[in-house]
Amino acid sequence: MPSLLLKNTNAVLSNEKAENISILIENGKISDVSQKEINLEESFDLSNLTLFAGFIDIHIHGAVGVDINQAGVEDLRKMAKFLASQGTTAWLPTLVPDSDENYQKSIEAVEELMRIQEDEPIAQALGVHYEGIFANEKMCGALRPRFFKTFKNGDEIETLPKVKNGVHFTTLAPEVENGIELIKELRKQNWIVSIGHTKADLETLGKAKEAGAKHLTHFFNAMTGLHHRDLGVVGWGLADEEISFDIIADGIHVHPEMVKFACRNKSIEKVTLISDSVSPTGLGDGEFEIWGEKISVASGKTRNERGSIAGSVITMLNAVKRMLSLGFSELEVSKMASANPANLLGIEKTHGSIEVGRHADLVALDEKGNVRLCLIGGKICFRDI
Repeated sequence: MPSLLLKNTNAVLSNEKAENISILIENGKISDVSQKEINLEESFDLSNLTLFAGFIDIHIHGAVGVDINQAGVEDLRKMAKFLASQGTTAWLPTLVPDSDENYQKSIEAVEELMRIQEDEPIAQALGVHYEGIFANEKMCGALRPRFFKTFKNGDEIETLPKVKNGVHFTTLAPEVENGIELIKELRKQNWIVSIGHTKADLETLGKAKEAGAKHLTHFFNAMTGLHHRDLGVVGWGLADEEISFDIIADGIHVHPEMVKFACRNKSIEKVTLISDSVSPTGLGDGEFEIWGEKISVASGKTRNERGSIAGSVITMLNAVKRMLSLGFSELEVSKMASANPANLLGIEKTHGSIEVGRHADLVALDEKGNVRLCLIGGKICFRDI
């Protein structure tokens, strides 16, 4: 792979924003970050642009007409190409509850994508996120309870199709039958366990944390809220310093001022941005069908036939731009969009920051927040310069 130089850029590094620096990329990795003059024929002048670590989306159901639950490998490639154009360089294809047959087909498609993606200029799938298979029916949101599973026999995890090499992440409600034992078993098998679609009480949440579940899925949504005499799941998430959460910053799932409040009152290192996007993302307003029912998209808001919000139609880029508009610094937003999800997934030594030795997953934004260049593993995936 040829070397590449990015010069005269302002870059959001791990702990500072550096001005007018050069970044040398060799063999798909960052080999130098400095202000010294480097001469290389293959180079981009990024003057007036800001360079971020590529965004990592750990919760995404679809985009550009592609639904992960129904997608073949070509659909996934199409979606991954779109994601790269929006600055997302790594992602976790996220499945909603479905039939075992559809799970198998979906995982086979993800597996095939992961086999071929390294040589392609597309966002890299990291594994799979099973959302809500073991969930509380009373907090199902847009999920379909008829496909929920129980943990009665203790072997239910074994029947879930898995990728051979990759991250396995799941969102569950710890109050389901044998939920704490379920968390323990998942953690033994190196799954990342997040709490969501839940009405768990404080005692159960404490046991879940002790068992290894220390993250909350789409904070505020599909969980009990805060009351001055009852912490609820939201209060527990805010009060316990060890708990992290991800949040949908689309201005619809959570009021912008509440997003601001929650993230400011939680350590920035404990907050991850997600899209929770569904297949109509990138297609504008209209009528669509996902997960066996019709949904409408109007002014960027999704709604299913039961009246529930059915995911979002934002990208990580939209979330980044909104957080910047709410007054968060570029350094804070970079942590929430890149470093923190990398830490959560255990890939922080290779992804999520602009440092020597990291994968050259980078996105350059102009002053309006538009993507002008996206690199994944040093390959040009999108350019508008």
